[in-house]
Amino acid sequence: MSQLPGFLGFPAQLPGGQQPRVVLFGAPHGSTYPGADPSGFASAPAAIRAASQDDAQFPDSWDFDLGGPLFAGHDPCCVDAGDLPTSALDNAGNRKLIEEKTRAILAAGATPLMIGGDDSVPIPFFAGFADHGPIWILQIDAHIDWRDERYGEPLGYSSTMRRASEMPHVAGIVQAGMRGVGSARPLEVETARKWGAHLVTAREIHAEGIEAALKYIPEGARIVVTLDCDGLDPSVMPGVAGRAPGGLTHQQAIRLIEGVSRRGRLVGFDLIEFHTPDDIAGITALTAARLLVNAIGRIVRQA
Repeated sequence: MSQLPGFLGFPAQLPGGQQPRVVLFGAPHGSTYPGADPSGFASAPAAIRAASQDDAQFPDSWDFDLGGPLFAGHDPCCVDAGDLPTSALDNAGNRKLIEEKTRAILAAGATPLMIGGDDSVPIPFFAGFADHGPIWILQIDAHIDWRDERYGEPLGYSSTMRRASEMPHVAGIVQAGMRGVGSARPLEVETARKWGAHLVTAREIHAEGIEAALKYIPEGARIVVTLDCDGLDPSVMPGVAGRAPGGLTHQQAIRLIEGVSRRGRLVGFDLIEFHTPDDIAGITALTAARLLVNAIGRIVRQA
């Protein structure tokens, strides 16, 4: 499963048998809808790794997002385990690979960072935390993803948060960045709110700041962040399948990541829904790489 060069030049394993603090891996495929072509999402991990290479020489440089070098003066503690051998033709097999990898990383005492792939890959990622709950989920997304099924598939990208809500170890859900119209019907909104999900629109965050979302997460909670690229404004991340104006800014997104790590403990992170054919001049790949760097830096800075 090795793949070189690794994200930001990270190795596949640390020297001397050291245990990593963070393990990054790619999940190109999840649960594909009948007749859909997932190739534009499946190529995202490679595009993001490529975009990170220009900064691979600077892990010891001052990062002004983080207020210091990436690893905060400590030894490098992140590895890139490469891409899982997923397939567009094996939904069940893909879910098994993702969940097992997540469980293995957590069992080793590390924090998993997953690069998708479409928005179906977080379902088995969340499932992998079953023995490490309770967790809260912060979703950054333009859509709420509460469909019970679509095209007969209950585990596809429109059902991510609906399936998460059914997992006993998921204690709460905060969804930030929704705007405009899309796949949510009144029934899905009602179901989400009835379950107890906190829906925080992009408009609320623009007006009130990131606390509009963070205030719902209990102090000291264990938090998994799932970041759909269309949660950010298309001027920041144009490479998505469903562009919607009025999304979050890059600064709002990294402040949410920082806020989560300060309010509780960031125990997992995924970045998904980068549709490479729609990218413009590599802007989405570059922004995605910076978001992952911010997640790693915040995890490293947690006690």
